[in-house]
Amino acid sequence: MRIKILNVFVIVSSLFAYLEWGGGHESFLFESEWMVIGKLLSDPGSVLHPFIILPLTGQVLLVITLFQQFPSKKLIIAGTIMLGILLGFIFIVGVVSGRISIIVSTIPFLIFSALLLKEVIKR
Repeated sequence: MRIKILNVFVIVSSLFAYLEWGGGHESFLFESEWMVIGKLLSDPGSVLHPFIILPLTGQVLLVITLFQQFPSKKLIIAGTIMLGILLGFIFIVGVVSGRISIIVSTIPFLIFSALLLKEVIKR
C-alpha cells in the first residue's frame, strides 16, 4: 500500500513542475501535457520527441501500477526513470538559470521518486 501512495505522490508532483521559456512564456507541466495530448490526437507527428514521449510513457506506466494488485517493480522503476529524465532536466535548467520557482517545483518529485525507488528496491 505504501508503494501505491508514493506512486500517486510521484505522479501528482510531476504534474506541478513549473516551466518557463523565452518570450515570457510559462506553464505547469499539467498544462503543457494537456496541449500535447490534444496535439497527439490531431497531429501525432508534431509531438514525436523523446522529451515528450518518454515522460508521458512513464506516467502511463506509473498509472498502470496503481491498478495492479501487486505493483510491478520493473514498471515502477521504468516509469520513474522515464519521468525523472524530464524532471531532472527541468531541475538542472532551474539551477543553471537561477530560477528558484523552477527548482522548488521539482523538489517534491525528486524526493517522492527517491522514496518510491527506495521502497521498491527494499521490497
